Amino acid sequence: MNALHLDIVGAGPPLVVLHGWAMHGGIFAPLVERLRDHRTLYLVDLPGHGYSRHSPLPLALAPCAQAIAAQVPAGAPWCGWSLGGLIALYAALQTPTAVPALALLCATPRFVDGPDWPQGMPQHVFDTFAQGLAQDWQATVDRFLALEAFGSDHMREEMRLLRDAVLARGAPDPRVLDEGLRLLAQTDLRQSLPSLAVPSLWLAGRRDRLVNPQAMQAAAAQAPGARYLAIEHAGHAPFLTHADAVAEALLDFLAGARA
Repeated sequence: MNALHLDIVGAGPPLVVLHGWAMHGGIFAPLVERLRDHRTLYLVDLPGHGYSRHSPLPLALAPCAQAIAAQVPAGAPWCGWSLGGLIALYAALQTPTAVPALALLCATPRFVDGPDWPQGMPQHVFDTFAQGLAQDWQATVDRFLALEAFGSDHMREEMRLLRDAVLARGAPDPRVLDEGLRLLAQTDLRQSLPSLAVPSLWLAGRRDRLVNPQAMQAAAAQAPGARYLAIEHAGHAPFLTHADAVAEALLDFLAGARA
């Protein structure tokens, strides 16, 4: 069975929300409280994560996008954070009629750097996560969480929230964690950005140490109908520490996209 766990919360037009590596849909609780009176939220647990940790689906772009699309309303906007942003971007590129608007939170079409992409995470830094995962996945996840929180004005609070959340729905599957790192390492959707046929919001944390805001701005410049916005003093998870600002930006964008 390829169904993924969904939490459906709120009232109003639908919005599909995808989490990042090693997390689950529950991480969005502060944002949910600010959106639930305006939107019906479809919060997905990706394969191997949260209540979908026993899903046989691989953590890969096409299978995830297809499985999610089969479980959520057609024509609902998608919002993806970090790794979830790659899946949401892929879905919008492949089936723009099913994903009519796209919001990306601290996500880019390519995660690691390269000769023509200096804004990505340095490859040697990323490689330490891949190597550490095989030796001690819990310590590797903890280091990843520390980078997610680093730079935020509320670093200690954000780190505590992330650590509390990561195991709240059970431990993620180490096999799928490895799949997720490989997905981040190998995916490059930059060449497809000029063909993105739906309006998009690229929402960055100004102090993000995992996803460079300059990378998001550069990517948004390649996508027709894209809007880039950075939240000051926010790190990689602005929906935890700056939920009001994220909610306001999302609602404003979605209202404009719908019009």
